[in-house]
Amino acid sequence: MRKWLSLRHWKNTFVRIYKLIIAREVAITDKLLFLVPVILYWVLPDAIPFMPVDDIAVTMLLAEWFARRMEKKYNRIR
Repeated sequence: MRKWLSLRHWKNTFVRIYKLIIAREVAITDKLLFLVPVILYWVLPDAIPFMPVDDIAVTMLLAEWFARRMEKKYNRIR
């Protein structure tokens, strides 16, 4: 729980995301797996009206999931 509240953790997570998004080794479909849901949630926040979660929280959770998944799939990128 403590790491989820750490600014250093989130800074590192978003640096990892940036590296994964610009990496040529990562397939475009894998990149879109992160980008499309995040963009849609930011543009259409009322698409899930009964889920009172902030846009930033959803983005952060998806970023953490995406970074872990892609780093496992593409070992060379770190």
